[in-house]
Amino acid sequence: MSTYTANDYKKGQPRWCPGCGDHSFLASLHKAMAEIGVPPYQTAVISGIGCSSRLPHYMNTYGMNTIHGRAAAIATGCKVVRPDLTVWQVSGDGDGLAIGGNHFIHANRRNVNIKMILLNNRIYGLTKGQYSPTSPRGFVSKSSPYGTVEDPFRPAELCFGARGHFFARAVATDVQGTVEILKAAYNHKGTAVCEIMQNCVIFNNGAHESIYNNEGRKKNAIYLRHGEPMVFGENNEYGLMQEGFGIKVVKIGENGVTLDDILVHDAHCEDNTLHLKLAMMEGPDFPVALGVIRDVDAPTYDDAVNAQIDEIKAKKPYHNFAELLETNDIWEVK
Repeated sequence: MSTYTANDYKKGQPRWCPGCGDHSFLASLHKAMAEIGVPPYQTAVISGIGCSSRLPHYMNTYGMNTIHGRAAAIATGCKVVRPDLTVWQVSGDGDGLAIGGNHFIHANRRNVNIKMILLNNRIYGLTKGQYSPTSPRGFVSKSSPYGTVEDPFRPAELCFGARGHFFARAVATDVQGTVEILKAAYNHKGTAVCEIMQNCVIFNNGAHESIYNNEGRKKNAIYLRHGEPMVFGENNEYGLMQEGFGIKVVKIGENGVTLDDILVHDAHCEDNTLHLKLAMMEGPDFPVALGVIRDVDAPTYDDAVNAQIDEIKAKKPYHNFAELLETNDIWEVK
């Protein structure tokens, strides 16, 4: 088996603003692909339109920079026709959840075996600073100078509402955390949504400031790992406990709370109730959940389509165009 390095997946010179989170994510993707070990010629990276959608230009793989909002549809077609390829779809929050929102939910509903990367900076960067579907209520932008009067989409909520089976989250500046969820997404058979939280240094710098550096993540984030207690804090002194139908933050060692009282993460639970509560946590009262939040097995769309084709073909008296012609009366004209 061949061994690959990150350089084997690199191509070209990225043309993003200095400090853009896309640079960090691209480096993590190259690293993850090398550790996964799928050859570049068996990999396809497909994007829509936007700053992040330039990413296929910097991949030494098959790549398509397609049309606005349609990356998931084209990635679906690619995976069905070429099931041998590992297909990665890359979109921003505008491309993926606004004009591409319909494709996002149906890709999750169908459970197509593609890896969906959602680079979420809560702004339209390429078109110079309009608010996006993930911008918070009251957000001031070029298209909302007095603040938005809309509530944002929560990517996890959309994914779970569409019966999605895999959702993970990382911060673009956290290489180790990003590589971990990308590898988990590859190992998941089905639609795997990875939300990457990043800043747009020009139009929305500080969008994820509380967790954008290591110190911030120690205080304000929780790394979820299947089978492990849900603890966080600079010294893992805090944890999550069940409270009625919800969850609460507790300090271990206070009020009789021990590690045995802390919830243990079950990413494989088919019921997504707790997964959604974890994914919806936000500061200052709760830590932001990072890592693999949900990872549940289910039949995939592309396997089912190809199995159906094989089944129907086996019942037909012909298997190609020449045999089709020979199923009817034939005349030889001289």
